[in-house]
Amino acid sequence: MDLQPVCGAEELLDGQRARAFDVLYHGEPVRAFAVRYQGVVYAYLNRCTHVAMEMDWQPDQFFDDTGQWLLCASHGAAYAPDTGACAGGPCRGGLVKVPVQERAGVVYWCVEWPFERLVF
Repeated sequence: MDLQPVCGAEELLDGQRARAFDVLYHGEPVRAFAVRYQGVVYAYLNRCTHVAMEMDWQPDQFFDDTGQWLLCASHGAAYAPDTGACAGGPCRGGLVKVPVQERAGVVYWCVEWPFERLVF
């Protein structure tokens, strides 16, 4: 399995700033982001399911004020940080999950792992 570093694990704090990185998705470069929620790191493509545009309202800002939901700044779609499932607003299914692993203080994304679209 090919692992590429995203950031140091200490850079991701629960319900706070994300860390952006680039992935290839169906052969196209796409921005992705990693967040920590309830102690676990999760990553998704930075694409709202309502309209395929980046979601952050400021660089690396995805969480709402409570740190409980990932929000699309453009249309207000809300997603569960731990599953990527649509939680409200204009969503068409869930976010595309990017597999990540946390090892020895570093967060990695799994390059060879097939992406899957979560539909709820």
